[in-house]
Amino acid sequence: MIVSSNRRLYRVIRHIMHSRAFLTMLLLVNLFGTLYGYIWYIPQLVETAPVFLIFVPDSPTASLFFTIAVAGWILGKHFKLIEALALVTLVKYGVWAVAMNLLSLTVEGTLPWTSYMLIVSHGAMALQALLYLGKYKFTYVHLSIAAVWTLHNDVIDYVFGQMPVYPSINQYMDEIGYGTFWLSIGCIGVAWLVVKAGNGDKPRENNHASPLRDIQ
Repeated sequence: MIVSSNRRLYRVIRHIMHSRAFLTMLLLVNLFGTLYGYIWYIPQLVETAPVFLIFVPDSPTASLFFTIAVAGWILGKHFKLIEALALVTLVKYGVWAVAMNLLSLTVEGTLPWTSYMLIVSHGAMALQALLYLGKYKFTYVHLSIAAVWTLHNDVIDYVFGQMPVYPSINQYMDEIGYGTFWLSIGCIGVAWLVVKAGNGDKPRENNHASPLRDIQ
């Protein structure tokens, strides 16, 4: 009886999460969060060399990827490369921001209310990416591109010094950079499991087709 009720509840929740109305609300929330995120980064962006601009606003770019992916779902499409980028970067930067703010809390002993807002919003970023694991249709080709983007971003952040500014924990930047690298690997691993589970790669009739045809 309990198992039957739980299954029914799961189906109801799943139906709501995949409904057009809910996806539209999710798109609007992420669009607003993306715009707010880019505004939040303006002080750092005005001091950033043009060559690095695209790599600096990590979190809003991650939520932009997810916003585009959700728009595709609403339209009945799968932008596979965008989905791969969304999953890997949303989980990575969601977890990263929560960890950095908690580390700042440990060092400083207190945080402004905006930091708690960042903890909640970035935690939600990572969670929403995981809640839609069954929705992604990207392949190993798309994941490989997303992996290069993600790890390249780490190089830009910690080799060229373009990481987000957290003044109270700057003395731990080497350790943070090392931990961020392994966080990236872990998030890529999660996405790899999605493809391995069969959500992405499907058998093809033409085994000699170019893998570039998968890039959408």
